[in-house]
Amino acid sequence: MSVYKRAKWYWMHDFVSGVEYRMALKTRNWQEALKVHKEKLSEIIEGKIGSVGKVARQTFEAATDLYLEERKLFKAPKTYVTEFERSKPLKEFFGDTPLKRITAALILRYQTERKTKGLANKTINLEVALLRQILEKHRQWKRIAEDVAMLPKQTKEARVMAPEEKANLLALAATRPDWMIAKCAAILALNTTMRGCELKGLRRKDVDLFEKALTIQRDSTKTDAGNRVIPLNRDAVLALSELLARAELLGASQPDHFVFPACECGVIDPTKPMKGWRTAWRHLTRQAGLKGLRFHDLRHQAITELCEAGLSDMTIMGIAGHVSREMLMHYSHIRMQAKREAVAMLETPMAVSKPAETTEAVRLN
Repeated sequence: MSVYKRAKWYWMHDFVSGVEYRMALKTRNWQEALKVHKEKLSEIIEGKIGSVGKVARQTFEAATDLYLEERKLFKAPKTYVTEFERSKPLKEFFGDTPLKRITAALILRYQTERKTKGLANKTINLEVALLRQILEKHRQWKRIAEDVAMLPKQTKEARVMAPEEKANLLALAATRPDWMIAKCAAILALNTTMRGCELKGLRRKDVDLFEKALTIQRDSTKTDAGNRVIPLNRDAVLALSELLARAELLGASQPDHFVFPACECGVIDPTKPMKGWRTAWRHLTRQAGLKGLRFHDLRHQAITELCEAGLSDMTIMGIAGHVSREMLMHYSHIRMQAKREAVAMLETPMAVSKPAETTEAVRLN
C-alpha cells in the first residue's frame, strides 16, 4: 500500500498484478484517504478502474499488435488471420489513441462511421467484440462496459429453392466448364451442409471416398465445436471424385494439399486454398433466374430438407455442426409444417350428408 501527500492532497501509487495505478484520492484527511484507497483497490481488482500507468498510455495500435502476437501462439492460423483482418479498421480509426482515452462515446462514433459505409451490424459487432478483448486484456474495458451497446442483430431470411429451381441450377451449372468449381461446391454444400469456408479448407487427407466420409477440421470451420465427420451420399462422392481428379492434374496430390487449390494469375499453389468462386456463382445464379441467392443459402437448403425428412435436432447438428438456437427454432417450425402436411395426407374424405333430412326421417320412422 502506498498513500502519500502531494500539495496538501493525498494520492495513491500501487501495482496490482504488475499493472501500475497512480491517482488522486481527492481528500486532505488521512483517515478518509485510507478509506478511499481501500475502495479504489477493490474497484481495480474488480476491473472497474483501468490502469493509468504505462499500459494505459499505450496506443491502441501498439496494444493490438501485442494482442495479435500472443493470439498467434495459441489460436489456429485461420482464427489469427480473421482477427488480423478484423483489426485493420479498428487500428485505422483508433490508431494512436491511448487506451485510457478510448471512451464509450468514441466507440459509438466508430460504430456510426462503419454503419454509414454500409457495413452489416454483425460485422460491426464482431469488430467491437475484438476491441473489447483488447481493452479487457489491458484492464480498460469495465470502466466503459455499461455505456457500450452492441448494434441490434439483423437476420437475413435464408432462401430455400423449390425442387425444380434446385434441379435447374445444378443442370445449368454442368453446361459450362468454367462453372465446374461452383457446381461441385454447390453439390457438396447441398449434400453435406458444409459452409463455404469449410469447403475451401478441405484437404485431400480429410476425404475418404472408400469409407464415403469426410472430416471437417476444427481450424477450417467458423466455430470451436471441434472436428466432425460427415457421411457422403452418391452426389457428394461424384462431386469430390471430379474435384480430386482436377486437383491431381494441377499437382495437388499430397495429403496436405487442398481440394480447392489456390490459383493466382494462372499459377496453382496446392498448399493454399482458393479464395472463392464468387464471380462464377453470381453469373450462374443470374442465368438460373435466382439472382441474390447466396452460396450460404445452400447450407440452409440442406438443413431444411433434413428437417422436412423428420430428423432430430441432434442428428442434424451431428451433420451440420453448430446451429444457433434461433435457427433450430426456425427449422423446428419447418419440420412441424412438414409433419402437418404428411398427416393431412392420411385424412379420409368426409361423406357429404344432410343432417336435417336424416334427423327428420328417423323421427317419422
